[in-house]
Amino acid sequence: MMKYYGDYHIHTHFCPHGTKDTISTYIEKAILLGLKEISFTEHAPLPEGFTDPTPNKDSAMRWADVEDYIRQIQQYKKEYQSDIKINLGFEVDYIEGFEQETRQFLNLFGVEIDDAILSVHMLKTPAQSYVCLDFSKEMFAEIIDEFGNVDKVYQKYYQTMEQAILSDLGTYKPIRLGHLTLIEKFKKRYKPKADYERTITSLLSLIKERKMALDVNTAGLFKEDCESIYPSLHYVRLAEEKQIPLIPGSDSHTAEHLTRGFDHMPADILYSRPTDRK
Repeated sequence: MMKYYGDYHIHTHFCPHGTKDTISTYIEKAILLGLKEISFTEHAPLPEGFTDPTPNKDSAMRWADVEDYIRQIQQYKKEYQSDIKINLGFEVDYIEGFEQETRQFLNLFGVEIDDAILSVHMLKTPAQSYVCLDFSKEMFAEIIDEFGNVDKVYQKYYQTMEQAILSDLGTYKPIRLGHLTLIEKFKKRYKPKADYERTITSLLSLIKERKMALDVNTAGLFKEDCESIYPSLHYVRLAEEKQIPLIPGSDSHTAEHLTRGFDHMPADILYSRPTDRK
């Protein structure tokens, strides 16, 4: 019996900070779970001219691997077409100041894309450098020092998310926003003083206005300093009230994590294909 319809946020061995599980391992696991549809959304390569600020320089797939990634997914789409629907996609970083380069990537590969996510991981600092906000708690502490306090980091994150929603990335701009509250990954360790409900609610209204969708991402449940989905159920319900399409994703970086935490989501977004929901 089918448990869930689909998992729409999945990474692969092309991700440098992920698993060595093959793409077929993911697919076989998805079939075993009874899924009808999956989206591979590998981290798109970072824009030309942008230097990965993480110590391991492992935030995204290599440019040299993009065509092989596309080729493999296309091959498996055909091979498993009678068993499961497979979508070829990317998780694309919105990086302030690199909109043109991101648009060029999307224009280059957009015709191949079935599904995609637009996320914010990188923040531009007051010193005009860049930081990766979710790399580690130690690095997040350094980011707080660089911005001055934790609330200034939160404010910058949500400002950048607003820019992402409003950005002109061309015809192939992803219409789904990734893990809207990723900034909360370390909230139990570094708690902001301000309440961001009004800010997040305003972003939801903007998402609705721009006819975008929302990634309901369970990865935060398994982060010791977060332990909640991105965004929390409170905002998921607000998004439902606004009739924003809600797309469930495990953000898996290993096949064993497919659908992990889905039992924490509202049932109505789990048992039907997103395009069939009203």
